[in-house]
Amino acid sequence: QVQLVESGGKLVQAGGSLSLSCAASGRTFSSYPMAWFRQAPGKERVFVAAISWSGDSTSYADSVKGRFTISRDNAKNTVNLVMNRLTPEDTAVYYCAVPRVRAITNVASFYDYWGQGTQVTVSS
Repeated sequence: QVQLVESGGKLVQAGGSLSLSCAASGRTFSSYPMAWFRQAPGKERVFVAAISWSGDSTSYADSVKGRFTISRDNAKNTVNLVMNRLTPEDTAVYYCAVPRVRAITNVASFYDYWGQGTQVTVSS
């Protein structure tokens, strides 16, 4: 059974930093991209960042570019998201996901595997 389990979400003050982690089990995703999405209350789930299978290529939403960094460790089957200079607008449930395609994509419908999410709350 494939599982993606996120961790690291918590309450943080604006301007602070936070690191999220996602551990995959049940199969290895070393040949697939991995990504983070987020969903704020009352809003749709949106793309945050993605990383290629090798880690050589990354993609970020404009809203987080320059503040967030995605990385992965294929030996541990994990993907991480370091978030700096957080603002209240970053408040959301953050999900890690793996697509069924081998290329980086920001389209949620291409993602077959999802974690249960971890809550990030940024106070002003």
